[in-house]
Amino acid sequence: MRVMKGQDKPVLAITMGDAAGIGPEIIVKALAQDKSRHLCRPVVIGDKAVMDDALRFAPKGSGLSFSEGETHFDESVLDVVDVIPVIQPCSPLVDIRAGELSAEGGRGAVAYVQAAVGMAKKGLVAGIVTAPLNKAAMRLAGYAYPGHTELLAEGFGVSNYSLVLSARDSFLFHVTTHVSLRDAIGLVTRERVLGQIKLAHFLAEALGRQGEVIAVAGLNPHAGEDGLFGYEEIDSIVPAIEEARMAGIRIAGPLPADVLFPRMSRGHYRFCVAMYHDQGHAVFKSLYFGEGINLTVGLPVIRTSVDHGTAFDIAGQGVASETSLIAALNLAATLGPTWLRISELANP
Repeated sequence: MRVMKGQDKPVLAITMGDAAGIGPEIIVKALAQDKSRHLCRPVVIGDKAVMDDALRFAPKGSGLSFSEGETHFDESVLDVVDVIPVIQPCSPLVDIRAGELSAEGGRGAVAYVQAAVGMAKKGLVAGIVTAPLNKAAMRLAGYAYPGHTELLAEGFGVSNYSLVLSARDSFLFHVTTHVSLRDAIGLVTRERVLGQIKLAHFLAEALGRQGEVIAVAGLNPHAGEDGLFGYEEIDSIVPAIEEARMAGIRIAGPLPADVLFPRMSRGHYRFCVAMYHDQGHAVFKSLYFGEGINLTVGLPVIRTSVDHGTAFDIAGQGVASETSLIAALNLAATLGPTWLRISELANP
């Protein structure tokens, strides 16, 4: 697998996301900074015309430019100094307007991710960094994926994976993600909780933090209060914790969410497991919005992303922040070359 090029910097595929959102803008702003290009050799997968138009958001004098656009990736494009390769795997986008929902934007966003998966499977890139796509636009284009995570998992053919939020050296896993709250409660099973605990443990090991405590949230108020407020802790969460402990994993929990997350914010716990999407996301984004990132654990290559959406309300205005994307590039470049081990442990 050849994923390094030039001064041993990892090659990272950056998908453009929905063209009508802020993805093209933040990619340009991030890649215009020397520190980003010192981290990796970036390859943008998107629409050439859209990326060229987004160059207007680059700081004056940055010297940033894109290649002529290729339909397929060839390592030779990395040899051109100070020119970022753009891979355009599908036909050019038409009638895209900043901030407007469209099937065309959804079509492109899915195609760019699928192309990145194909490149990763061939060993051409060490990781994938995704700009935001729009779920409604994907549906207009005929795709029913709840989000990036499920699209990537299908592309790589993995079943044990997790959407993880990260900031300030903390990592927050989720037992359920893009489902209704009613459905999420039914999906909190012993098997799913144990799977997320193991993924958190594998990530801790990969980061050289063996023996780190994994903090697990309860589902119900007061973590069920011994069955007074629900039985999910007794029936599913506690049995998963006990099995993990028997395997030698250090666990704290199940802890009430209003106990666990304040402790996480103070650095008491670095690896945490939430039971459903908003239980984790609401707290995380309140604490770290704009500096956090999203990563998917369980894939054969690292995938990181920004912690925000397409932001149609500010698209095309030049006011979007690239901070989260730079953090995503940094983590992908740091962990990408050694990431395969986590996938092998998660999907034996």
